[in-house]
Amino acid sequence: MNTKTAWLQILSRSSAALLGGYALSYAATACLARLLPLSPADAVIVATLPAFIFYTAVILWAFASRDAVRAWLPLALAAPLALIGFWPQALEWLA
Repeated sequence: MNTKTAWLQILSRSSAALLGGYALSYAATACLARLLPLSPADAVIVATLPAFIFYTAVILWAFASRDAVRAWLPLALAAPLALIGFWPQALEWLA
């Protein structure tokens, strides 16, 4: 493996771990807060607790995956979660 190629793969995996992990944990927190049958304040607190686990899991996934492309899969998973979590705000913004 070329050292330049290895450096770019490490940069890609690090970016996927940091950016993809943040996006997934943020979207999952918003989705859980929207779907939990609790009062809004309690739902936000309960939904925030697993965000640390999600972020850690994405970081481990980014460096355990076979190639750098698979490291970016959690970012693709974050899009539907964000859509569920932020749907009412998106409707207000579009109207």
